[in-house]
Amino acid sequence: MKTQIKEYERLRWINLDADLPESDSHSEELRQRGSDIIDGLRSNPKTLPSRYFYDDLGSELFEQITDLPEYYPTRTEQAILDDYVSEIVALTGACELVELGSGSSRKTHTLLTAYSQLEDPLHYYPIDVSAGILRTTALQLLNDYPKLNVCGVAGTYERALANLPPRMVQNRMLMFLGSTMGNLDDRSCDLFLTQVQQALQPGEFFLLGVDLQKPIEILEAAYNDAQGLTAAFNLNILRHLNHRFAGDFNLDNFEHFAFFNTTASQIEMHLRSLTAQTAKLKDLDLEISLQAGETIHTEISRKFNLPALTDMLAAHALQPLKVWTDSQSWFGLILCQRQCLLSNGCP
Repeated sequence: MKTQIKEYERLRWINLDADLPESDSHSEELRQRGSDIIDGLRSNPKTLPSRYFYDDLGSELFEQITDLPEYYPTRTEQAILDDYVSEIVALTGACELVELGSGSSRKTHTLLTAYSQLEDPLHYYPIDVSAGILRTTALQLLNDYPKLNVCGVAGTYERALANLPPRMVQNRMLMFLGSTMGNLDDRSCDLFLTQVQQALQPGEFFLLGVDLQKPIEILEAAYNDAQGLTAAFNLNILRHLNHRFAGDFNLDNFEHFAFFNTTASQIEMHLRSLTAQTAKLKDLDLEISLQAGETIHTEISRKFNLPALTDMLAAHALQPLKVWTDSQSWFGLILCQRQCLLSNGCP
């Protein structure tokens, strides 16, 4: 029991996106919170925000996907981290680590182990929309790293970046691994990088992992795995909506559909309707109709060109210090430093 008390003394918890109670008094608030779903399903073509993939089951499925033989990004990025983590630590010095979309924090172990060798206190802020995997991971990390302090933040990237806890040490590194930035379109990416810029002080760091352009057959195989885990992950977004908003989507009436869009240089994931059908989300007061063959667009995964990306980062006062890739240049890891803005009166 004493050990458990000590663990919780090193754990703080912030929930920015708790599920609302299912009652009539909250129906309007529920509709406001689900406005992105309403807008997406009423648009043409229909879309769903990819953040709804990540309930507890969706997070578990994604962790299984990262171990698939076809899914190269996780193991490739991990190899880059293993090779260059000491260089990252040398460039940043001691700093607290803030990770967007932390999930199981599997790759973060490499960084935590390296930074724990420094004499300074180690603080880690994992941020994820799945409160379940966040709590499980936080407790495991406290057991693995006796000197680690964890502040788990449950919520979306947008809300978390706007509500980060006060710094516990003078230096901070914000991390966005796994090429999750590839899920953002141009407009969302610009907004996101502006939020990153605003969340960091001049001199602090941003570590970004991105998937790079490569042969189409490799890309499409990664999102159409033989075991069907990506299909299950894609379909789970409907299951999540059913549970969260009292929906009646019949998952048997949909199939997973993923392909590489060469013009936009991105993988697109859709759910294709196998029949003409209607579905309701009662708590959102929403009913939609789909024709046979019509799709709901659930995710993009952009594949980046490194020179164009580094220019984009620099335009947001995030100056790339070092870029690391694997031997095949399939994946890139970029360490940026937040620059001073002259408009803020910096010298």
